[in-house]
Amino acid sequence: MNNYHPIYEEAGGIPAISEIKFSLTSNRGCFGGCSFCALTFHQGRIIQTRSHESLIKEAERMTHDPDFKGYIHDVGGPTANFRHKSCAKQDKYGVCTNKQCLFPEPCRNLKVDHKDYVELLRKLEAVPGVKKVFIRSGIRFDYVMADSSDEFLKELCEKHISGQLRVAPEHVSDNVLRMMGKPQNSVYEKFIDRYKRVNAKTGKQQYVVPYLMSSHPGSTLKEAVELAEYVRDIGYMPEQVQDFYPTPSTISTCMYYTGVDPRTMKPVYVPHNPHEKAMQKALMMYRKPENYDLVKEALIKAGRQDLIGFDKKCLIAPRKMDRKCEHQGQRSYGKNDKSKNNSIKNGKNSKNNKAVPQKNIKSSGQKNAKNGKNRNKRK
Repeated sequence: MNNYHPIYEEAGGIPAISEIKFSLTSNRGCFGGCSFCALTFHQGRIIQTRSHESLIKEAERMTHDPDFKGYIHDVGGPTANFRHKSCAKQDKYGVCTNKQCLFPEPCRNLKVDHKDYVELLRKLEAVPGVKKVFIRSGIRFDYVMADSSDEFLKELCEKHISGQLRVAPEHVSDNVLRMMGKPQNSVYEKFIDRYKRVNAKTGKQQYVVPYLMSSHPGSTLKEAVELAEYVRDIGYMPEQVQDFYPTPSTISTCMYYTGVDPRTMKPVYVPHNPHEKAMQKALMMYRKPENYDLVKEALIKAGRQDLIGFDKKCLIAPRKMDRKCEHQGQRSYGKNDKSKNNSIKNGKNSKNNKAVPQKNIKSSGQKNAKNGKNRNKRK
């Protein structure tokens, strides 16, 4: 059964098992080829899949577990919708050494077919005791867009999403996406339009949860602000953000340490400074009060003070302390407050650089002394 080892019972078990206990791993490997991902170095670019029979047997065993409520939480792997080799040539020649299957555009030899995956999902739904089969693993949206048929997307929207679909555009700047080995942002936008259209046909209102990354090589504060604006525009409020860190053997790691894109040998901007990385990360979670100072600093450094204000397009509003600093020494007055007029007069005089003549005003003590002398004279 899908469970942790009995030695953990004394420690109270492993709570996280609930997330994967009723999930099925249907494949290993990935031919996506993202620059920052090390998965291909330990699982390979050639997809390895489990047979339908093997997965159905595991699903049948799940139904006998007393904790099983009829829901299979996931059927997937590194990429849920990869169920076969990317092209027929891999059987004879293996993977290409000098190009990717999906980047910068899908290879003309790429085999795009979701039929086997759709068939598997339908078989699992037919297992007695199974009420619903969900897909929680991320799907490769550019691979979906390369499929001219809506069959898989329609099946996905109708039966296998619990209101939210996870996809990984990672960024919105084409410059950063190129460094990441990801498709252009326009591909993702077209996928969103297609996803909405298919959902509208099914009569459902479902959403997309985008995985986004900060501080990847190629991302300056300009691109980070661009990403923050995108998060604002879609109304997304991420609770956590993946900040890039170098993993062994990847292209992105090479960029991080050398400052050069090994594919073109051209220099790449790399945010190394921990404070800048913190600013880029904070921009994506600009709504959090604890990120205010970092977000403000980032916007000022990027020359985007236009995003500090009260307009609906602004990321943050000026704090009261900021307004006090700008108008230091000023205070609000009532309509009949005489000191208001005095402050205005003084302001005008100081503006024109004119000295205000001061009258020789004697103190009350001096006045009393003088009056006393005059009385003595009269006597």
